[in-house]
Amino acid sequence: MKVALDGVSFGQVAWARLVFGALTLAVIALVMRVRLPRSPKVYGHLTVVAIFYAVIPHQLFAWAEQYVSSSLASIYNAITPLMTALFAALLFRVEKFDAGRVVGVVLGFVGVIVIVAPWQVGALVGDLGGQLACLGAVACYGFTFGYMRRFLSPYALQPITAAFLYISIAALIMVVLTPVVAWSPVRLDVWIVLSLLALGVLGTGVAYMWNMNVFDAWGPTPASSVTYITPVVGVVLGIVLLGERLSWNQPIGGLVIFLGILLAQQRIRLPRPRGA
Repeated sequence: MKVALDGVSFGQVAWARLVFGALTLAVIALVMRVRLPRSPKVYGHLTVVAIFYAVIPHQLFAWAEQYVSSSLASIYNAITPLMTALFAALLFRVEKFDAGRVVGVVLGFVGVIVIVAPWQVGALVGDLGGQLACLGAVACYGFTFGYMRRFLSPYALQPITAAFLYISIAALIMVVLTPVVAWSPVRLDVWIVLSLLALGVLGTGVAYMWNMNVFDAWGPTPASSVTYITPVVGVVLGIVLLGERLSWNQPIGGLVIFLGILLAQQRIRLPRPRGA
């Protein structure tokens, strides 16, 4: 996204990744001879997923990376499991919410505050909007994981079927919105084109198909934990390829968030009082 934004707008980044992702999944679905569902209710739920799992967050992340580093955006992406735990337990009630998860969520938000660093003047002017956009995107992801478990799982769609349909619906929405979100001049070079192709074919097409397999096997919160690896890849590539720098508070906040995630997902547990 960061490289692509040198030549195209944030709306065009989201447009390209969804269109290329949909085309990739269409080829895979054709090879696998995917059978499409017939119930109109399924397509209604898939449209909700398309909007909150692709259309909105993809634009928010692309917009945010105009104002924050790719390293910081990848750290925020790792908050997805916390958002998923909140929505899955409190809104959709598909998972339980005990004391450990409450402490984990609180720690997660403390980590967010450490990353935002409100004591720094710059956090309250230039890049605060970008950071809030990242948080809005991961909130959409958390909402969608809970929504899929509550409303889409009962239909027992194959992972490739679900991914192909909601990414295709999202791509169709973006095509319809082309005059609004993607109608502006572009400056293309080989790196920008390769970035858009990688983001669409791999980061949206193949990755979302794999993610649906994980969701189908593990459920919402564990499936969202794949974002643990995002900061590692994002930070390393941001530093090595883009020359980005980290402030001390960003990795510290990331570690606090990671501890909160472990508690929220019950990977580690609070000690029980004696006699409990």
